[in-house]
Amino acid sequence: MMAVDGFWPRSLLLAAALAASAGFAGCGNPNLGELEDYVRQVRARPSQPLEPLPEIPQISTFVYEPRDRRDPFVADIKTNPVIEISAGDSLAPDPLRRKEELEGYSLDALRMVGTLEQGGTTWGLIQTKDGTLHRVRVGNYLGQNNGQITSIREDAILLTEVVSEVPGDWRERQATVSLTQ
Repeated sequence: MMAVDGFWPRSLLLAAALAASAGFAGCGNPNLGELEDYVRQVRARPSQPLEPLPEIPQISTFVYEPRDRRDPFVADIKTNPVIEISAGDSLAPDPLRRKEELEGYSLDALRMVGTLEQGGTTWGLIQTKDGTLHRVRVGNYLGQNNGQITSIREDAILLTEVVSEVPGDWRERQATVSLTQ
């Protein structure tokens, strides 16, 4: 049978509809009754009591009374001296520079555990809180403030950090990671 003027003969359309309905009739699931029984059993179970919420410990409050104390929101110039640089110098860190692994840690999370001299190069040994040991040398970066190592001594690693206290205004400051025993 062929289509005449773009229409299919009626008998062909009827046969296709019957075949489709017969195919869908076989899609029924004979095990549906088992599923319905299981759902009834689960719903019939007595509900279990919920565990009580954990008790949240009360944290004692602290009222800050400044009196003769320094303002905690202002940088302490005595411990972290800021070196002023003229506006003509560009201290802004290179945003395209590939970050080194130890730049993901704050300086507080890093410990100097020793030094190593190899082939005329002095290396500093830095340990992270998870116990991983890293070897660094002058020129490497560490800490989250663009700190570049300027000197490695037996008792400390000295670095210069580039920080922004005001957007667009970059300053250098000195930092140290001391040997811990």
